[in-house]
Amino acid sequence: MSFQFPVRIYYEDTDAGGVVYHANYLNFYERCRTEYLRNLGFDQEQLLKDNIAFVVRRCEIDYLLPARFNDLLSVTVTVTGNRRTSVTFEQQIFSQTGKLLSTAVVVVVCVAIDQMKPTAIPQHILKEFMSDC
Repeated sequence: MSFQFPVRIYYEDTDAGGVVYHANYLNFYERCRTEYLRNLGFDQEQLLKDNIAFVVRRCEIDYLLPARFNDLLSVTVTVTGNRRTSVTFEQQIFSQTGKLLSTAVVVVVCVAIDQMKPTAIPQHILKEFMSDC
């Protein structure tokens, strides 16, 4: 199952030519994953209080077509795999007309904040991730 999140491109997201700066795609993907967690009922503020954080371990991005100033994009996230301490997400960014602009594979690791070491994903979160695979 795929979760979608809208992103509007602001002037600050672009380079001098009005094209989205390549590093900003990471921000769009991150926002979508954050909203996905929130949609599942997992507020990151509460996770932090519970000594849990999800940190990016690996990110692979393909840039297919440029996004431009004032575009309205749709960013998607799908869980494609999980392990005891990590989750793999496939993400895509589409234009308002449905053109595929970018794809990403992102692996995040669950860490105990106080030690910054991998820890098992809490069962109630893992259950939600597994139901989305």
